[in-house]
Amino acid sequence: MSTPPQQPAQPADRPPQPGPPAQPPSVPPQPTAYPYPGPQSAPPVPQSPPPGPFQSPTMPAGPQPGNPYAQPPQYAPPPLPPTAGGNGAAGRAVLWAVVGAVVASAAWAAGVFLIGAAANAADLRGYAAPSDLCSRADYGSFKDEYTASDSTPTHSSLKDRALEESYCSASLKKSGSSYADAYLSIQVDLHKKTDPAPEFTATWKNYEASHTGYDVGAVEGIGDEAYLVTQDTTSGTSAGSRYATLAVRDGWVTYTMSYSAYLSSYDPDKDPPKIDEISDWLKADTRNTLDRLKD
Repeated sequence: MSTPPQQPAQPADRPPQPGPPAQPPSVPPQPTAYPYPGPQSAPPVPQSPPPGPFQSPTMPAGPQPGNPYAQPPQYAPPPLPPTAGGNGAAGRAVLWAVVGAVVASAAWAAGVFLIGAAANAADLRGYAAPSDLCSRADYGSFKDEYTASDSTPTHSSLKDRALEESYCSASLKKSGSSYADAYLSIQVDLHKKTDPAPEFTATWKNYEASHTGYDVGAVEGIGDEAYLVTQDTTSGTSAGSRYATLAVRDGWVTYTMSYSAYLSSYDPDKDPPKIDEISDWLKADTRNTLDRLKD
């Protein structure tokens, strides 16, 4: 009868060998940044989800405590805070677009202001409105017909930020007359705030539409525009009146020179000058007076 093999006896001086260690509960292995396991290793940092069998574990940002082999952190300037509605680059683009729009609007407003100011500047063409227009005006064309000069012509003037005005009124007498045979009036206006062109044209070009019995004709070669308004009610008799006005606009300056004569059976003047003669005198003296007002 065979006997089972016996275990070799342990030497008396050798301590008993421990058996295999008890297995810990089944826990999935945890990644660690320390390449060698040991009691000095840092506690594992849980990752979510755990890496697969062929995937490197995700490294946390910055070095882990107790890991001498981790790379030092790379210092970089912090990113610009993103603006609402997009990332940092888009936000900066929007910011620059807004700044550009503001600058463009300011430049446009400044340009409009400057252009508007230049466009609204009074165009006075170098004219002046003297305090005594009678001493500056020329009405020499009438002196051959009316030889007795008026020693006391009437004049007035106005000085204001919006308007400068000069006025002259003179009596015309023939030789031997005790009273005036005709009257001459001259007026110059410097419009410093508003352009008189539209109203001037409406008034004088359409004068016959609002004043019955007057004739209106455009005059070339004096200022920007000029109109001659005439009326003759004598009809070859010794009664009635003869009237003529030359109205001129040159830039923002307006000028009028008017002649009027009134005949009656009691008036010693039975032969006043004709309308054509008066018109020529008005044109000649107006040109000379406007030149003098620029001195």
